[in-house]
Amino acid sequence: MLPIALAAGVICGVIVAAYFIAIDQMQRTAPAVSGGFLATPPRRGFVKQLESMVRPFASRLTPRSAGRLRQKLSRAGDPGGLTPAGFQAVRYSLAALLAVIGLGGGLLIPSPLPVLLMAPLSGVVLAAVGYFAPNLWLEQRIAGRRVQIQRSLAEATDLLTLVVESGMSLDEGLLSITERFHNALGDEIGKVLREIRLGRPRMAALEHMADATGVADLHHLVESIVQSDQMGVPIARLLRVQATEMRRRQRQTAQERAAQASSRMVFPMVGCIFPVLWIVLLGPAIIQILKTVR
Repeated sequence: MLPIALAAGVICGVIVAAYFIAIDQMQRTAPAVSGGFLATPPRRGFVKQLESMVRPFASRLTPRSAGRLRQKLSRAGDPGGLTPAGFQAVRYSLAALLAVIGLGGGLLIPSPLPVLLMAPLSGVVLAAVGYFAPNLWLEQRIAGRRVQIQRSLAEATDLLTLVVESGMSLDEGLLSITERFHNALGDEIGKVLREIRLGRPRMAALEHMADATGVADLHHLVESIVQSDQMGVPIARLLRVQATEMRRRQRQTAQERAAQASSRMVFPMVGCIFPVLWIVLLGPAIIQILKTVR
């Protein structure tokens, strides 16, 4: 009776989901008359729909937690235009989906544990995985963007130095970086230029970018630009010094990693190469010894 009940529940769920999907498609495709003209209703994204469905849970975020989450999303590049409430909606929805999958798997997959214990346990474990997996993905995305910014910052500083030394303004130099670098650094510089066009002071926009990315070298560069602007020091000479310093730090980092490579190779050699080598060398001798013993 249990498989029949589960199959009936799955069929009913598919029918209900298909019904609501059909209604949503009809609302999207059906034209609406407004002042004698045809108008289509505005579309809502899937994440926005999830956010509206789990709003009672997502709205429990405190202002401090929402601020920290917004900062993380900004450092991750605002993936999918997610807001803190939308990100929480994704976490709750994924946890609920995996909990249902875990309950179904605990009921259907045979195991030595009793079904009444296995089904809730698998549901709880998968729900925890679904709840914490988006946060881990967000941290990985933040780390990846930091690495992109760190790797391309020295080259971008060289380009900015050349542009400023040729007589162009700092804004034109930043624009050349966005045209040359199509990565995380280019995205952050593009945000700075949009904020400047909207009326934000240039130095305030640069400081906000440095604080949002969390990259130490970028923060030092922005601090130097701000100090040169306040003291009246020529920015081209300062950028040249910063670019040279960044190249020196990158060279030191590469040398440190090269020095650590020999010690890191010990563990793969001991764990992977030596056992195979001993098997190849001692295998025939062990076979001969076993034959003589028999």
